[in-house]
Amino acid sequence: MLIQRDKYLNDLVSRIGNGMIKVVTGTRRCGKTFLLFDLFADHLRCQGVDDEHIIELALDDELNAQYRDPLKMAEYLRSRITDGRQSDGRQYYILLDEVQYAISRAELKGKEPPRLYGVLNGLLRMRNVDVYVTGSNSKMLSTDVMTEFRGRGDEVRVRPLSFAEFMQAYDGDVQHGWAEYAVFGGMPLVLSMRTDEQKTRYLENLFAETYLKDIVARNGIRRSQELDDLVDVLASCIGALTNPAKIEATFRSKLHSTISVNTITSYIACLEEAFVIDEARRYDVKGRKYIGSPKKYYFEDVGLRNARLGFRQVEQAHIMENIIYNELRMRGYSVDVGVVEHRGSEGGKDVRNNLEVDFVANLGSSRYYIQSALQLSDERKVAQEKASLRGIDDSFAKIVLVRDVVKPTRDEKGILTMSVYDFLLNANSLNV
Repeated sequence: MLIQRDKYLNDLVSRIGNGMIKVVTGTRRCGKTFLLFDLFADHLRCQGVDDEHIIELALDDELNAQYRDPLKMAEYLRSRITDGRQSDGRQYYILLDEVQYAISRAELKGKEPPRLYGVLNGLLRMRNVDVYVTGSNSKMLSTDVMTEFRGRGDEVRVRPLSFAEFMQAYDGDVQHGWAEYAVFGGMPLVLSMRTDEQKTRYLENLFAETYLKDIVARNGIRRSQELDDLVDVLASCIGALTNPAKIEATFRSKLHSTISVNTITSYIACLEEAFVIDEARRYDVKGRKYIGSPKKYYFEDVGLRNARLGFRQVEQAHIMENIIYNELRMRGYSVDVGVVEHRGSEGGKDVRNNLEVDFVANLGSSRYYIQSALQLSDERKVAQEKASLRGIDDSFAKIVLVRDVVKPTRDEKGILTMSVYDFLLNANSLNV
C-alpha cells in the first residue's frame, strides 16, 4: 500500500522555486528517497514536468560512485541541462539523494572546505534550476544550511512514520495498531514484513549494521564497544532525566568502564547528528528560563529503540511518552521538559518542590503544556497527573493524554483530557 506522506510532500511543494536549496534530512531508511524520487517526482509529473527536466542522482548507489566527486557531479548535472540556462529556459528539478557521500572525512572535520556546497550554490545561479538534496547527517547538512549555503538553504526534516501514517497501511483497529506500533515503530519497510521475526531481525540489523557502523566510520570512533554500551544506557532511560555525569557513573559502577564525561558527550552528539536520538531540555515555566542539565533523550523511532534492547524493556508508559514527543516534533513544535515550582507546608514548615510537565510544546506564539498518562485509574492518579498543570497560571492550553478511548473533556480548571489516539490521528487535535 502506498503511504501518503502529505505533510512532507506539502513542505516540498510549498518551497518550489523559492531560490533556495531544499535540504531533506532524516535518519537512514526513514523514507527520504521515497519522498523525493517517488512522491515529489510524481507530483512534478502531474504538473506537466517531463522526465528530461527531472534529474535524479542517488549517491549511495555504487553505480554512481564517480559522481561523489563534486566536480564530476557538477559536470554531469550541467550536461543534463540542455535547453537554456537562464530565466527563459524550462525549469529543471535536480534531485540528489544521500549527498553526504560527496563530502570527505577531511571536509567533515573542517580540515578542508567542502566542495559540495560550492557546487550546489553554483547550481542556484542557474535561474531555471531548482535543487533538492537529501542527507542522513545533520552535521553535514542541517547544521550548515545557514552558513555554507549562505542563507540559501531550506531544511525539510523527515521522520519515521507517524502513528497516523502507520495506520494508513495497518489492517486492523486502532488499539491493535497501537500495540504493533509501540513495539515495532514506524520504519517504513517494517510494514511490508509479515512476521514478528522478520521485523525483529530487520530492526536489529538496521541499527547495528547501518546506524552504528555508519556513525563509527563517519566519526572515526575507535572504541565502538563504548558507543554500543552508551546506546543501551540511553535506550533504557527514555523519559528519565539524565546527563553525561550520571551516565559516567553508570559506566563505572555497572560496566567497570573508565569512559570520560567528554567522550560520552561526544558520542551523544554523534547519535543526535545521525538522527538516532533527540534531546529535550528542562524549562522553568514560572521563571521562564532554561535550567540546563539534566535532560531527557528520546529515540527517533521506538521500534529501533526496542530492537536495541532485544525487545525486553517495552515499558508502555515510557514508549507512549516517546511517541508523543516524536509526534510533537513531527508537527514542528520545539519541545522542552517543563519544571513548575510548588510551594506547600508539611509539619508546619514551608516546603518547596519541583513538579514536572512532560512536554512544553512551542510553535510561533502557540504553546501547549502536555502530560502523558497511561491511565487515570482513580482520583489520586488524576490529581497526581494534573498537579503540575494546575500550578501554571498562564492561559496556554493544558492537556492530559491517556491511552484509553475517552471523549475529550475539560475540568473546572480548563485542563483537557484526551485519548492519545485522537491526538495522534488528528493533526489539528491540539486545537480542540
